[in-house]
Amino acid sequence: MRYAFFIIIIALLELFSFGAALSLQWWLQPLLTSSTTIAVWVLIFFITNALLGVTFSKRFDNSYRWMSGWLLVMHFMLLTTLIMSLLYGSYEFIRTFTDVAIFNATLANALLRILALVVFVGLFIHSLYSAYIPVVRQLSITIDKPLASSLRIAMASDLHLGQLFGNKAIDKLHQLIHNNKADILLMPGDIMDDNIKAYTAHNMAAKLTELCSSLPYGVYATLGNHDLYGHEQPISKALQEAGVQLLNDEVLKLEYAGESVWLIGRFDNHKRERVATTDLLQQVDASKPVILLDHRPSDIEEHSKLPIDLQVSGHTHDGQIFPANFIVRAINRLGYGYKAIGRGHFVVSSGYGFWGIPFRLGSRSEIWLIEMTGQPVEQASTKRPITIQS
Repeated sequence: MRYAFFIIIIALLELFSFGAALSLQWWLQPLLTSSTTIAVWVLIFFITNALLGVTFSKRFDNSYRWMSGWLLVMHFMLLTTLIMSLLYGSYEFIRTFTDVAIFNATLANALLRILALVVFVGLFIHSLYSAYIPVVRQLSITIDKPLASSLRIAMASDLHLGQLFGNKAIDKLHQLIHNNKADILLMPGDIMDDNIKAYTAHNMAAKLTELCSSLPYGVYATLGNHDLYGHEQPISKALQEAGVQLLNDEVLKLEYAGESVWLIGRFDNHKRERVATTDLLQQVDASKPVILLDHRPSDIEEHSKLPIDLQVSGHTHDGQIFPANFIVRAINRLGYGYKAIGRGHFVVSSGYGFWGIPFRLGSRSEIWLIEMTGQPVEQASTKRPITIQS
């Protein structure tokens, strides 16, 4: 299975290289001779396979980012060519059926190539903006359990704190949470980008500690797959020292406005021996509000049948780069966004940070601000207690 995965990846990269070479050949056609055309093709495939070799050899830290960056360049070449083809096709359609030629053929081709450069650069600028400038998604939900006062929950998943996403991002998160007067911050996984090297080198602990101390009811997190790739202990220690309360297959009772709210955190399923959600629910009073932090949204269908009022997840990044968002949404019950399913409310975030390279196309860096309102205590107390079956 592993070898099949690698073969598919290599085949896709070679296919992208073929498309990128064709795109670049069209773009530079007025300047190319037969020999320089061959040089363009050789250069594209050489870069792809050289970076493949470097990535698979793991001789350099973060070499996968070089491959990811080159793949993005080729992807944007293909998207640019597709857009130009649609524009040129539309122009030809109008010219043929109206017999009106706004531009002569030479000028039209020149304008298309200039516009292609604008589109190519624009894709990069837009993608950088979408990765580094977050948006706040507002959501109000009402649960059928006692809660005397609305709880304002900030949720930021997939920070991937590292070399390309650090202190400024934490400061921005702090500012957004302060401006929106959140009571509590939930971080459902992938808080670090595989390890704490950059976190330590850039003293992010001070910023994260400041953020944690600003929340009236604290910061709670669970670990995602990137937190478990061999550095679980140092990541856990760094987060706890900053004031983050980790909930890894654990439950916690939070006292809020005189009422109990239960928090449950699950390990990512990268840890095969993690505890079942039904077993964790046995440890809580399910007649009170229950909030679940689960990094992946893969168990939403099962969780919708349990007395979970709110589940917050991430992991999918909403595909991060178009058109992967369509794939993510197709293979998950809820790949991105909010939905009320069965007995609960479910939120899957595209993430506050990003994976690999700082670009988002068709997705956006975000946090969610969820205002959870319950029933009056007197009304809720008349309801029958909820039982959980394993």
